[in-house]
Amino acid sequence: MADILTPALGESVSEASIAKWTKKVGDAVRKDEVLVELETDKVSLEVVAPADGVLAAINAAEGDTVVPGTVLGSVSEGASAPTAAPAASAAAAAPAAAPAASGGASVEIAVPTMGESVAEGSIGTWLKKSGDTVAKDELLVEIETDKVAVEVSAPAAGVLTIAADNGATVTPGQVIGSVSASGAAAAPAAAPAAAAPANTGSAQAQSQDKASAHLSPAVQRVVSENNLNPASLSASGPKGNITKADAIAAIGAAAPAAPKAAAAQSQALAAPRADQPREERVKMTRLRQTIARRLKESQNTAAQLTTFNEVDMTNVMALRAQYKEVFEKRHGVKLGFMSFFTKAVVQALRELPAVNAEIDGTDIIYKNHYDIGVAVGTDKGLVVPVLRDADTLSLAGIEKGIGALGKAARDGALTMDQMQGGTFTITNGGTYGSLMSTPILNAPQSGILGMHNIVQRPMAINGEVKIRPMMYLALSYDHRIVDGKEAVTFLVRIKELLEDPARALLDL
Repeated sequence: MADILTPALGESVSEASIAKWTKKVGDAVRKDEVLVELETDKVSLEVVAPADGVLAAINAAEGDTVVPGTVLGSVSEGASAPTAAPAASAAAAAPAAAPAASGGASVEIAVPTMGESVAEGSIGTWLKKSGDTVAKDELLVEIETDKVAVEVSAPAAGVLTIAADNGATVTPGQVIGSVSASGAAAAPAAAPAAAAPANTGSAQAQSQDKASAHLSPAVQRVVSENNLNPASLSASGPKGNITKADAIAAIGAAAPAAPKAAAAQSQALAAPRADQPREERVKMTRLRQTIARRLKESQNTAAQLTTFNEVDMTNVMALRAQYKEVFEKRHGVKLGFMSFFTKAVVQALRELPAVNAEIDGTDIIYKNHYDIGVAVGTDKGLVVPVLRDADTLSLAGIEKGIGALGKAARDGALTMDQMQGGTFTITNGGTYGSLMSTPILNAPQSGILGMHNIVQRPMAINGEVKIRPMMYLALSYDHRIVDGKEAVTFLVRIKELLEDPARALLDL
């Protein structure tokens, strides 16, 4: 039995509607024959038969809404041959059953769609090797692209054959392997012999298997790598499903239960091992290669210069401390510093439009919208999701938007659309303790603001030395379009708006 799955719909498309089925239950189908048409808000997609056989079931009717990975129906593999069965005797039919199971059809593993602007990717590390038995929907490999990592799972249960090695460059639709049902019958046959000794933990195993049956590949990987019980995880997904964030949260909750083991592991990692090489060569991921290439291109293309200033954070911190509890109760989100900085940046960009512009050949493109990129560090590298139309958002709207983008970045759920089209970028090295830095432009933008650590320093205030919470600000800009006077004025304007927050509220 081969499932008919909803394919990937594109990075910015999360659901589709069943337009029509071209076959009905009981009809014979051929492998790669179009069975159903899906419609999204952008394109129409065709879903083909995964194998030769008979359409055994239709799980989603015309007009139903489905998401990637939804089982639309199933095909009984090889079931189109019953017409020949009467010619064979009953005695011959029984011995023939075993060879038929061992010679089952194979289901191809194809590279999914990786986004509208992504033409190729690289095979990561296969989690299984050729000849291994795999379960349906078990994570097999990740395909790394310039922006995101796409997970590929087993389309059916059986034996894996790999056709594309680790590191190979692949394109959407390319066959990178197959799963054959040739080994599927052997495991059940041997199972009864081992059933008795394994029966003690069968109830728990069945519970975990049932709970994990509907997990996405990303969640399955977190669960399996950290030995979590899916049945014990809380679900916060829109349809009651367990998300990757739920699984990660469960890891954090379980961590205090084994402090001694963690300490021992930490000591083991810190201690030198005789079998460890002095050096190790590891190929860069596509995301890291893209980061490196774009940063170097930015340095080579723009005439980059950085100017500095410092801001007294006393008033912003006092305002935040005074209203943070009321703000969180009213809006359901914490009041941070990023919303104040974003408001100040938008106001400064309005007054100095060159910092919000970009160069295209011999033209300057001035932007009358303010889409602010917010740099987020993840375990796979730096990404810059974009907060759209920041000038139209309140402080609460900015905090919610940045929070959602940061969560999506850490969960690896950012779409291509969320990382394109920014007009200016803010990066906060202060979260890591940075005192001062010179950020690199996020091309083709002409400006990037670097925030840093807030440090208590002695300052001369009206002839007296007072301790104030100070932050260094850095503005890197493209000197081809932004003059030094404009850059300095930009930072001074941000300093004024932050040191006297009422200015931003009164538009002064």
